Amino acid sequence: MPNFFWCWLLGACCLVNGLQAQNRWNIESNGSISWKVQKGDAHADNIEMSGRFVSLIAAYGVDEKGRPILSRQLVFPMLRTIPNDTHANIIYTFGQDAEPLIKINNRSVNEQVNRFFLRGLLTIESTANNILIKRELFPSTDKPLAIEKFTLKNISGRDVTIDIEDFEKISRSHPEKSVYGVYEMSAKTYGSGIYLVKPDESFSFAVLYSGRKISEQLPLIDVDKELGKRNDFVNLMFNNLTFVSPDTVLNRMFDFAKIRAMESIYETKGGLVHSPGGASYYAAIWANDQAEYANPFFAYTGYQTAIEAGKVSWGWFAKYMNPEFKPIPSSIIAEGTGFWNGAGDRGDQAMIAYGASRFALALGDRKTAEEIWPLIEWCIEFCKRKINADGVVASDSDELEGRFPAGEANLCTTSLFYDALISASYLGKELGKPVKMINGYTSLANELRKNIEKHFGAEMDGFKTYRYYNGNDVLRSWICIPLTVGIFDRTEGTTDALFSPKLWTDQGILTQAGTKTFWDRSTLYGLRGVFAAGAIDRGLKFFTDYSNRRLLGDHVPYAVEAWPEGNQRHLSAESALYCRVVTEGIFGFHPIGLNAFTLTPQLPASWNVMALKNIVAFGGKKIDISVKRSDEKINVTVTSDGRIVKNVQVVNGSKVEIKL
Repeated sequence: MPNFFWCWLLGACCLVNGLQAQNRWNIESNGSISWKVQKGDAHADNIEMSGRFVSLIAAYGVDEKGRPILSRQLVFPMLRTIPNDTHANIIYTFGQDAEPLIKINNRSVNEQVNRFFLRGLLTIESTANNILIKRELFPSTDKPLAIEKFTLKNISGRDVTIDIEDFEKISRSHPEKSVYGVYEMSAKTYGSGIYLVKPDESFSFAVLYSGRKISEQLPLIDVDKELGKRNDFVNLMFNNLTFVSPDTVLNRMFDFAKIRAMESIYETKGGLVHSPGGASYYAAIWANDQAEYANPFFAYTGYQTAIEAGKVSWGWFAKYMNPEFKPIPSSIIAEGTGFWNGAGDRGDQAMIAYGASRFALALGDRKTAEEIWPLIEWCIEFCKRKINADGVVASDSDELEGRFPAGEANLCTTSLFYDALISASYLGKELGKPVKMINGYTSLANELRKNIEKHFGAEMDGFKTYRYYNGNDVLRSWICIPLTVGIFDRTEGTTDALFSPKLWTDQGILTQAGTKTFWDRSTLYGLRGVFAAGAIDRGLKFFTDYSNRRLLGDHVPYAVEAWPEGNQRHLSAESALYCRVVTEGIFGFHPIGLNAFTLTPQLPASWNVMALKNIVAFGGKKIDISVKRSDEKINVTVTSDGRIVKNVQVVNGSKVEIKL
């Protein structure tokens, strides 16, 4: 979006400090959330929604007179521009001027918004001249277009005539700035005309917002079928891998997070590719967002599109393996035809080995695991060669790419490499790799754990936690990383530091104490780590407060990237991290074989039951996990394809191993 628009939106949404304490949105029984507009309450927000060939960022709200504000920014990732770099996507914004004129009895409408709904699409309900107007705005699941469907209902008690303008707006790109010739972006009404509408009758029309190569024809569109396909996708997300708890906010936020995490997948010429979005990052992959954050989650969702995108990403990274062990680029861009490595080695090989090992284990497909293994082995060897004199892994930067100092070796890279070695040793055993290699991975992991304590363990601001790098003297958010990989030596001090006023704010964890910068990825890693370490009751309040703000506050309904950078864009991998707070934090789900996993369920004191249903993993098995309080202990029941494979009573927070 243009910078001026983001600045306006920031002011309108009041997204930073001093946010209103009360919720703006409410949870509805049909799975949606709703915002009932109050008189004089001007507010605006934005949401990103994606399909295979388009991403739609809708900026919406009401002005001080209750009139609708609506702007539609469309991104077409496969309409590439020149230079064909990370950001070479055609982006076009259709504002208020890209709407057909509606007249009722030959008078222009004075539309007043009543309510907004979100459930994978944006629905706006308004009233104008005794006519109910419902707009449903959404991206096509499989075409380069977005649709705004209008449904008008006559509640006047008498016949009315409604005139829908035959409207079209067209913009074309310059051929010298387009990879594939001239592109055409258009907004056009479908179903324009003059309608005589009797009392209580309804009719619909639509506006199609499309982008195409001028040499291609716009496909024939059935608006209701397109809406049906979008709703089918949303329903699939709600039904796959469901979280059931006594907290409706957490349950709904988890469902919404699955939508954002798994809708942002694009059909490039190099295959299906998951990308962050945010009007910047499409048809490309990153070692953190995709390899580290999203892919390990995709492996046990059962959503084949996301699983295929994960497989494609491993193939893209593997093309850059080399005998000289030069680093694989941080990002592979432009539908797989180019790369970006502007921050040097960010610890990307540790990220890839960590994510690929976990992905292969949870997916449970031996053929896929064998295909991925050479990449894992290469990345591990690369990291081994980067171990410095202090026994930790050196890198040029970290995933923040120099925004904050990371020294010559940082805690995040070494911790991820530690976890990668453990997961790779599990995977290697399953695949029959040499015993010497597997023992070497296990031995090196043990050494790394000792060196993490020796090199990074420190007292920071009175907390027994970690320094992020040699010379670091200010608390950093990524002190949480060891907790997420099973290193609990400094749990109490690290938890105290994360939840102290030094780092925790009403927006989550600050990147560095003393600043105002926050990245949701740090908050979500921190919460996952705290839960994994057993501090469930302490962490639950912070998790609930965070979820309530993101789902029902003033900028909804997903986890965000950061502030001030990006102005809290709804990047998709952060939503995958949200889900992993539940699956890997609260439930402690951890694959340890192609057909085995461990659970370390942490049932909060205020809950008597929780469940994960419809996990699909380990060769396509459908797995349900139920946790119930039983006197002073908890009862853990695991079923696979409807058959009970584990039913045990254990102390809350105990590890349970399941072999299928």
